[in-house]
Amino acid sequence: MKVLVTGGTGFTGSHLAKRLQKMGMNVRLLVRDKAKCNIFNGLDLEIIQGDITDAEAVDRSVRGVEKVFHIAAVFRTAGISDDVYWDVHVKGTQNLLSSSLKHGVDRFIHCSTMGVHGHIDNPPANENYRFKPGDIYQSTKLEGELRAVRFGRETGLPVTVVRPCAIYGPGDMRLYKLFKIALRRIVPILGPGTIRYHMVYVDDLVNAFILASESDHAVGESFIAGGAERLTLNEIINLIADVCNVRSTQIHLPAKPFQWLGSICEKICIPLGIEPPIYRRRVDFFTKSRAFDISKAQRMLGYKPEVSLREGIEKTASWYSEQGLIGIRDKKMERIDTKE
Repeated sequence: MKVLVTGGTGFTGSHLAKRLQKMGMNVRLLVRDKAKCNIFNGLDLEIIQGDITDAEAVDRSVRGVEKVFHIAAVFRTAGISDDVYWDVHVKGTQNLLSSSLKHGVDRFIHCSTMGVHGHIDNPPANENYRFKPGDIYQSTKLEGELRAVRFGRETGLPVTVVRPCAIYGPGDMRLYKLFKIALRRIVPILGPGTIRYHMVYVDDLVNAFILASESDHAVGESFIAGGAERLTLNEIINLIADVCNVRSTQIHLPAKPFQWLGSICEKICIPLGIEPPIYRRRVDFFTKSRAFDISKAQRMLGYKPEVSLREGIEKTASWYSEQGLIGIRDKKMERIDTKE
């Protein structure tokens, strides 16, 4: 079976591509930069260089494949205009949908984000919870998802949406920001730290994508993919510190002044292409609950998270340590090593 993975050189896409190849699939990647494909260490993958916003390149990449895993996205970065988010998340998705219908693709798996739901007032929420994106990334991801669902309904293309929770694992750098906070002797937390944050280990997410592509019951459906645990922010920070054998003290600061400051910094810095010293969304991380009910994926797909949050953080911490990004005392490293 030949499959296409967009965003294949990214963190999630590369894990998915490797798993599919290991399963015996003929894997094709649509990538912007072939040089980044060195992460595959000589694996037999077909590479097409092109941009998802280029309809001709997309058409070449879709021709002849049976399944499309649409993982490509542009993540939040200073200096990127709103038009870029729209072009990638909306126009790029439309290009893929049109070519998939044209070439008779059997399954189209669309990767969205839990962020389309925004803050969860009374967690956990399920797939039917109202949409409330909080920034351009989430807004355009939502529009891409809605177009995929509508396209599938109107044309008969078998579309399934997967909304991942916060993705992490060895190789991911986004969680590193939280590690840096958690490993301080004095840990500053904006707000009470009682919001719930739902994470998903990358291998579990890959399982969800594959299960969604194999189940006939998944066609036309949306699924939230998360881990088995939904801890508070305070608990996650304490868990990271415990894994890394660091004793720390949490101090809680009022969030509102930092929210104001973040909004001001973004308005001044982003138009100038300058990385703001503080983002409103980074403050929102401390104040918005994002925790979900994953029972629909469990019931309909047979999805079962296999990596506990502690084990996932241990593996991620071990990778950060190998890269020289953090230090972990020997007795903890011994425990991590035995789990590898």
